[in-house]
Amino acid sequence: MTEQPAALTTLTKPGTGPADGPLPAGDARAALTALREEIGKAVVGQDAAVTGLVVALLCGGHVLLEGVPGVAKTLLVRTLSTALSLETKRIQFTPDLMPGDVTGSLVYDARTAEFSFQPGPVFTNLLLADEINRTPPKTQASLLEAMEEHQVTVDGEPRALPVPFLVAATQNPVEYEGTYPLPEAQLDRFLLKLVLPLPTRDQEYQVLARHAAGFDPRDLAAAGVRPVAGPEHIAAAREEIAKVVVAPEVLAYVVDLCRATRQSPSLSIGVSPRGATALLGTSRAWAWLAGRDYVTPDDVKALALPTLRHRIQLRAEAEMEGVTADSVVQAVLSQTPAPR
Repeated sequence: MTEQPAALTTLTKPGTGPADGPLPAGDARAALTALREEIGKAVVGQDAAVTGLVVALLCGGHVLLEGVPGVAKTLLVRTLSTALSLETKRIQFTPDLMPGDVTGSLVYDARTAEFSFQPGPVFTNLLLADEINRTPPKTQASLLEAMEEHQVTVDGEPRALPVPFLVAATQNPVEYEGTYPLPEAQLDRFLLKLVLPLPTRDQEYQVLARHAAGFDPRDLAAAGVRPVAGPEHIAAAREEIAKVVVAPEVLAYVVDLCRATRQSPSLSIGVSPRGATALLGTSRAWAWLAGRDYVTPDDVKALALPTLRHRIQLRAEAEMEGVTADSVVQAVLSQTPAPR
């Protein structure tokens, strides 16, 4: 299982968070960089995933979390929502789940003799779509409009979703029996694909030590997790990120990277223009988090793997030879000249 680039793990340094509660909206960067320390009270390791989720929130995108059961995917999303003062809901995707179970539906009220709309769990800030590949394509597709347009249309009437809105979908990379692989069109809707690795020995020891001391993952308040940021910080950050400068040479570098994937002999499908736009957006958000108002080639390199790995499709013969999506992206990064 491939870990995220090292750069993605440097969202903040221990001890840089606010001492007491959320900071003012004007201190958006300080508030958001405090998240890693706060989430660390409940989740050991997974710093790259924390950073990826923050980048996705800042870009208004969605995240696909891939990892074996038991690596704290659900706990990570719950802790993030607590630290950001955001509402979260969870859907367990199963083969019998219907689209209306996700989006909501019209319900007949016998007292008023009228139909009324009952919102589904998608009407939240952070939606945890657990094991999304265990439900049929019809139900998977019920999320497409919500992810792309941030709205749900029922009976011809569009209904806006809360702001911010993020789908964090999980899938198990080793168990495929009874699953429905996500189609390319839906994979492309995810801004990032983050791989959650198994913990190191030291990290696993810390997990067990916390549980031995009485840690309860269902009681985040007892673990000391508190809000350190909120929707106002995300809104302020988005305004600042829109001002981050991208030089023409860096724009050309993003274009060259994405075009290089389309010419790779190992791929049947390369990165689309939407993928290039996504890489530009995530690079700008990362540059802002790093405290700069301009994007460097290193920012692009740091976000290339999680932004592009799920937007390419391997040829069958390459897959049989052991080629992976990650190795293709890494090869493209090493072969494409970066501007100085």
